[in-house]
Amino acid sequence: MFHFPSIINHLAKTFTIVSGPDTVNLTFHNFFASKEKVIQNWADDILAIAYNAARNNSCRQVFLDKIYTRLSLQTNKDGKIPVKNIYKMFPSDKKRVECALASAHLPKGKFDSIKADVFTESAFRVFMVNLCPRPEILEIFTSYSNKPTMTKENFTKFLNEKQRDSRLNEELFPRLRQDQIKALIEKYEPCSNNSNRGLISPEGLLYFLMGPETTVVMQDTLAKCQDMTQPIPHYFIKSSHNTYLTAGQFSGLSSPEMYRQCLLSGCRCLELDCWKGKPPDEEPIITHGFTMTTEILFKDVIEAIAESAFKTSQYPVILSFENHVDSVKQQEKMANYCKTIFGDALLTEPLDKYPLKPGQQIPSPSELMGKILIKNKKGSHDKPAQAKKPITATADPTTATDASTQDPNTPNQDPNTPNQDGTAGQEVTSYEAMSSLVNYIQPNKFISFDNARKKNKSYVISSFVETKGEAMISKTAVEFVEYNKRQMSRIYPKGTRMDSSNYNPQPFWNVGCQMVALNYQTMDLPMQLNMALFEFNGRTGYLLKHDVMRRSDKKFDPFCDRIDTVVASTLTIKIYSGQFLSDKSVKTGVEVEVFGLPGDPKKKYRTKWSTTPNAINPVWNEDPFVFEKILLPEMAALRIVVHEENGKFVGHRIIPLHAIQSGFHHIALRSESNMVLTLPGIFVYIEVKDYIPAAFSKIMHAHTQAMCKQSKKFQVEQTSCRGEIRSTRTHACMHTCTHTYTELP
Repeated sequence: MFHFPSIINHLAKTFTIVSGPDTVNLTFHNFFASKEKVIQNWADDILAIAYNAARNNSCRQVFLDKIYTRLSLQTNKDGKIPVKNIYKMFPSDKKRVECALASAHLPKGKFDSIKADVFTESAFRVFMVNLCPRPEILEIFTSYSNKPTMTKENFTKFLNEKQRDSRLNEELFPRLRQDQIKALIEKYEPCSNNSNRGLISPEGLLYFLMGPETTVVMQDTLAKCQDMTQPIPHYFIKSSHNTYLTAGQFSGLSSPEMYRQCLLSGCRCLELDCWKGKPPDEEPIITHGFTMTTEILFKDVIEAIAESAFKTSQYPVILSFENHVDSVKQQEKMANYCKTIFGDALLTEPLDKYPLKPGQQIPSPSELMGKILIKNKKGSHDKPAQAKKPITATADPTTATDASTQDPNTPNQDPNTPNQDGTAGQEVTSYEAMSSLVNYIQPNKFISFDNARKKNKSYVISSFVETKGEAMISKTAVEFVEYNKRQMSRIYPKGTRMDSSNYNPQPFWNVGCQMVALNYQTMDLPMQLNMALFEFNGRTGYLLKHDVMRRSDKKFDPFCDRIDTVVASTLTIKIYSGQFLSDKSVKTGVEVEVFGLPGDPKKKYRTKWSTTPNAINPVWNEDPFVFEKILLPEMAALRIVVHEENGKFVGHRIIPLHAIQSGFHHIALRSESNMVLTLPGIFVYIEVKDYIPAAFSKIMHAHTQAMCKQSKKFQVEQTSCRGEIRSTRTHACMHTCTHTYTELP
């Protein structure tokens, strides 16, 4: 029997690590420490590591180093590494593992063990090179050198031709200097005799292509890099629907932990479906009404939100209340919990600089950092004596009652049929206690775009079920974009999605909808797209919309075939090979597609199945896949997915087009829940360049060649962009400014 003296005194000195493959299937690990400061330091450091975006976007070598570290730490009682652990790590081809161990001069018997000082990093590298041969790297190497080594000059040519973005302006982004090239060779060439002579071998090229210089994602896009001082309607906001559910909409479990997990993932808009609690406690609850889902206490959810709201992002959290609590007393309880538990974090009054007036913008994410905003029905309560009475709606037709939209011509639905709108249209009247907490996020029933434009209230938000939103996009997309420039909209799944599946969020982002709320318990393709998009800008949960979706002087039609102020892009991708794609000997294949505007290429490309059941190093090396004209690159994303021949999902990766670096890259695959897979990866070549119509391609090629020859003799002088050198894209500048070229003296 264990005895814990004064355990109450130790409760403040505990912390819990929650881990799992997704937001639902979680394991809780509890830790004690004698000092509270020790606990806090551990908690802070582990959280920082777990949610470090750069860590999850590391180069290939970092993931191989993790495997080496894992094997090195799994020692037996004699402090040696059991060889059987290596066989377990690479189970798909034991014969190949045996040969690779022999090539690295390591013991290969299943019951053998390796001394720690023998299992060095260099020995592990030799083992990996022999386990996973890379014939495609040799092919790339021989295209620049027909000798066993590549000269510094040829390596320079390779870097400039293959690893450099063709859109970069050489004045702002000069080519690598010779001393930088020399440093790269010294860093990656394993043979000192070669590196001393400025030569690099195929092995050195492989190590370079696995290094941090060749990551597929531009690292600066992962950090907070966007302007956060625009009005909130100018941002996409990471949003959750029915946040409390862990499974289906009819009989799933509800859990306060889902609120923690969503907030930790950077989600900034959560939904709370509030219902009246039963006697004797009469505590408000959260559940999915008229279903068999379990109930959780409203107070527990508020405590979970307060605990995790700003752990990974300091930007404002919006709580979307679907309020069915038809009790003055219980609504007062709800308001009191919000005030006492959230404390100063709760925004109870509008900022002096941003009064709630027509024509007045609402604050920016920066101005509301650390604040929690309530989205709940807002009524009028001019007379204090009526505080205990239901709050009546104001005379303004735009403040009718409900956050949802309803077509007046829609016939009454069969009560036994799931409602497309869910329970959003069945909210009860708001009482003063809750109504008084609402300021910048006031839900009101949508009347029309024209009505909203005339009212010009940026603090008014309307919610649209996905089917209604889709209909509006198909008929009035331009008007929807204009609406979303001024005020916010929230999209939510139709009520018939009883399995908690998700709709495609891309069409709603294309018209600027800010809160595209999804079921976070379901890691399907729409959620994968959502997770990938919001991984950028420091995981703040806010992404600045493109200029064309914010400017009041320009109108944007997502169905157009060209955008005057934007240069379209051409994306080319060649799938070379895969590494450690499965723990079985199976054939594998790769699919590639682009998500973006309706006018972007829709074709989904597929490689052939690998020729042999080899998942360690399958090679495809087929013709490149080309997405010729991507209209708005900042709204497009590349998706790569790998399957086994039987259709089983292996891994995938979704990367916004604006974050992709051109060149050869090893891409680490992700699980369905966007978790990084340590071993599975693919090797590709990607080129993103400005789109040039076929009729002009020859002219532009000749122009580019001439510019290259004259680059040392001429300088760019900008005459209509306030004297600044404008762009990294030469012909992109033609749309926005004029250049003249002056010969250097």
